[in-house]
Amino acid sequence: MIHVMGGKYHHGDLRAELVRVTLDLIAERGLTGFSVAEVARRAKVSPGAPYRHFPERESLLAAAAATVACQLAERVRSAVEEHDDPADALAAAAGAYTGYLLERRAGMNVIYAEGLQGPKHADLHEQTRLMTDQFLTLCLAVSATPQGALELMEQLFTQAHGYGMFWLDGVFTRHGYTPEQVIGKSTAAARAVIDGHRNA
Repeated sequence: MIHVMGGKYHHGDLRAELVRVTLDLIAERGLTGFSVAEVARRAKVSPGAPYRHFPERESLLAAAAATVACQLAERVRSAVEEHDDPADALAAAAGAYTGYLLERRAGMNVIYAEGLQGPKHADLHEQTRLMTDQFLTLCLAVSATPQGALELMEQLFTQAHGYGMFWLDGVFTRHGYTPEQVIGKSTAAARAVIDGHRNA
């Protein structure tokens, strides 16, 4: 029996609802604002109900992080489909990452959060691999060596995340930039890095 306050859930529905509420909470408060107790309160269930689906805090966070990786992969896939040139596609992928981070306050910071590295979070690791493979495939298309592709991917992720965090932390908002402008700047910066990488 699931302890519910003011609502009804089937067993499977509650698990999905807890993940959804976790993502919304992170989007509102950031990763530091996440707690199982607050998720339970927002989902209108008893404080112990989440633990029937997730044995500890990290299990719930890992499920949310796997969803982040999956949603990012879909966002990147949509952005890449609009471009034939690998460099344009890769720059668009970087911009898509920044756009997702602006909306959800979630990206690599959630996917690689403390405590999620163990083998018991296999689904998260698989979803992360699928997402990063998208970027790596594009990086390989514009790089002379596999090592160069890995370094380019690392640089682009760091840069795309940084643009998003500058807006979330208020640096870009104080300059009057809109989210669309930040995404555009991230995409343009990514293209400059890609072109520099190609010409190195």
